[in-house]
Amino acid sequence: MVRDESPTSIAIAVVRHLDCFLVGRRGSQGPLPGLWEFPGGKVRSGEPPAEAAVRECREETGLEVAARGLLSEVVHTYAHGQLRLHFFECELRAEPAEPRGSFRWVPAAELARLEFPAANRAIIARLAGTG
Repeated sequence: MVRDESPTSIAIAVVRHLDCFLVGRRGSQGPLPGLWEFPGGKVRSGEPPAEAAVRECREETGLEVAARGLLSEVVHTYAHGQLRLHFFECELRAEPAEPRGSFRWVPAAELARLEFPAANRAIIARLAGTG
């Protein structure tokens, strides 16, 4: 049997409003428990990653965003598999409402104090102004 070695494609919405970013905390179940993250998830077959970032943000937070451009692309191997992460700069399509679930607005200066997955290190340093 031939094993597919290609990384799983993940689209991530990096949503900035004023000087804050939309982040949430992962639950205690599943991969990377308790870490902070931007809204995002798996890209569906045939789906452009930018559209996946917008869809995942809507599904996870209830907020409508528009993808403005690719900030970064990172391939990272975790214990649960290899991922290709597409980080998209996104903006709100309407005035911000309170996001659903564990998501909240965090000032850029606080990003570096939160524990994110290892694949996010470079983008966090860049957004927090420490990299």
